[in-house]
Amino acid sequence: MIVAVAGPSRRSVLRAGGVAAAGLLLGADGPGAAVVPVPRGDVRALRERWREVTAGRLDGAALRAAARHRDTMAPTSTSLWPGLPFPSFAGTPARLLAMARAYAHTGEEDLAEAVALGIGHYRRHVYRAGADPVGNWWHWQIGVPRRLLDAAVLVGPDRLGEPEAVALAEAVDHFLPERILHRYDGRSTAANRVDHCLVMLLRAMLTGDARKAALAVWALAPVFRHVSEGDGFYRDGSFIQHLWVPYQGTYGATLLRGVATLFAVLRGTPWETADPFVFKQVDRSFAPFVHDGLCMNVVSGRAVGRQPYGDHRRGHAIASAILLLGESAPAATRERWRAMVKGWAARNRTGLYDDLDELLDGVPAAPEPVGHRLFPMSARAVHRRPGWCAALSMASHRIGHYEHGNGENRRGWHTGSGMLLWWGEGHGDQYSFWDALDPYRLPGTTVSTKRLPEGAGGEWGDTRTPWRWVGGATDGVYATVGQHLSGLDSTMEAFKSWVFLDEAVVCLGAGITSRDGVPVETIVDNRKAPGPLAVGPGWAHLEGHAGYVVPEGLRHQHGERVTLWLDHGVDPVSAGYAYLLLPGASLAETRARAAAPSWVIANTGRQQGVHVPSLGLTAVNFWNAGTAGRVSASAPCAVLVRETGDGTATLTVADPRCELEELTVVWDRPVASVVRGHPLLAGASTGRRLTLRFGRLAGQEGASVTVRVRLFS
Repeated sequence: MIVAVAGPSRRSVLRAGGVAAAGLLLGADGPGAAVVPVPRGDVRALRERWREVTAGRLDGAALRAAARHRDTMAPTSTSLWPGLPFPSFAGTPARLLAMARAYAHTGEEDLAEAVALGIGHYRRHVYRAGADPVGNWWHWQIGVPRRLLDAAVLVGPDRLGEPEAVALAEAVDHFLPERILHRYDGRSTAANRVDHCLVMLLRAMLTGDARKAALAVWALAPVFRHVSEGDGFYRDGSFIQHLWVPYQGTYGATLLRGVATLFAVLRGTPWETADPFVFKQVDRSFAPFVHDGLCMNVVSGRAVGRQPYGDHRRGHAIASAILLLGESAPAATRERWRAMVKGWAARNRTGLYDDLDELLDGVPAAPEPVGHRLFPMSARAVHRRPGWCAALSMASHRIGHYEHGNGENRRGWHTGSGMLLWWGEGHGDQYSFWDALDPYRLPGTTVSTKRLPEGAGGEWGDTRTPWRWVGGATDGVYATVGQHLSGLDSTMEAFKSWVFLDEAVVCLGAGITSRDGVPVETIVDNRKAPGPLAVGPGWAHLEGHAGYVVPEGLRHQHGERVTLWLDHGVDPVSAGYAYLLLPGASLAETRARAAAPSWVIANTGRQQGVHVPSLGLTAVNFWNAGTAGRVSASAPCAVLVRETGDGTATLTVADPRCELEELTVVWDRPVASVVRGHPLLAGASTGRRLTLRFGRLAGQEGASVTVRVRLFS
């Protein structure tokens, strides 16, 4: 069987396995139609596989809850359960699915009968073909049909009876017509596209429709490729949903779980699919944002404050999805992932990972990795060193300050203003109670204290700034990262830089200017830390957490939380700051660092940079062409120079604005030769100083380019 689907032609992801195909066509309605093979096979046979993969393990509490739902069901024209008035898009379908899963475990016929009764009742009163899809489209196309169809498949369509199964199928077809999957745009992208495909596959299983099963698998293909704008995966590992929001933590986890489920259900069938693209994204897009089992709050959009320990719950969702996906991955990849998840479970102290820990009995626990990952296309960075980890959240012309919607996260205004979260050993719940943080004093941010209304800046993440210089350069170990910042609904503007090192993060600010008529503050830190705080001339130390080398004028509050900040005054003009964050440093180490020479070589609205002699490292963010220390650049860029101790050095450059057709970088240091170049290195001069000429960096999407040179001995 062949399906011709309107839309751009693309490679099919079906693995037909040599299964013969007949010659039926579906919906060929214009040029460019894609031909999709429809393998011969009984789609209904997938139902049992669906039960095996998705029913999961249920504890006694879940079974008792399902029994209560059965016993309290009381169908009326306005509800199926008292207290859940229609349309009850979430609560009613969720209870039906809970009962169906309990039936899959117990085989209790009265549970199945109650599910069939409930599905029919809900369909007649709410989810019926021809009904007006009022409210959020997601409920009609994804949320409700996914749960109703899942419940129907678990109890068996025969239990519903053919007329009811057909009526439910017609309702799904009404709200999710096939044409939505013919094109990859609008709402049907990334995680939403995967959900649409899951609904379509369940719809196929309900009535045994092989065409719709083939369409469900074919329509996955656009998810398995890199994008350069909008929703999806980027080459640097960024994942975006809602156009402007980094979203590995919720939508990304949904995508990962959905793909893993599809792969597992279809494995060994004529519809089998397992595109290796998604396997790579586990390591590139998801794992970097999971630390000791928690998913960092910098990639969770409006979901960041939904519930206590939400960061750990999102980490658990990603971990369980990775384990399921591993069943379809190559053996070596699967075992590496299992060790990674075992490490998360072993280091997590919330109890949320107990179920996965049991599944991984005997698997060695992998340690936390060490290194730096920069995600310029989503304005995010993650830095890992032994004993601590940090994550940076910024806003840009392509990434919003924050997202709010559906009444959630309406005070998340400043999460893109250079928020720097960090965790030391034993600090796993540091940000697990998100609402406890003062939204005007998020750690690392520079903000106008202008009072903002809830939901300021517009819904669904379109709170972008006008500035393109956001990103930086990294060699995978160290990094220099910067942000040209505009305050949300504010006149405030600033240039902020962070240099990530072994035992410190250097934090720089310059050009801080505002006309809001209120003070502007930079929040050095804001932590849940009841331990002693010591403050001395040019330093502060928080016992069990960190040291801070700060200028005079540090303000602090100390209670259940410790807040450290710098007050730049009302309507500052070109104010600045320079301080060091020293995670895990002792009091003696903090005082010694404060007494040592400064590393800062530039801190203006033109350049910000440091030179760290002990590391042989110079890092400069060039907001404009110029010179800082021994490094010069012909245009705005980021440069990281590191002498490696073996007679060589690396120079790493990046174009955060993604605009440069050419760039010249000069290092005023004698260099003998270029050891390893790069395809974008257009020319090099060595001798008394090094001159590197790069070609079109604009096409790198902000990614770093590294050249290795040999020094004169």
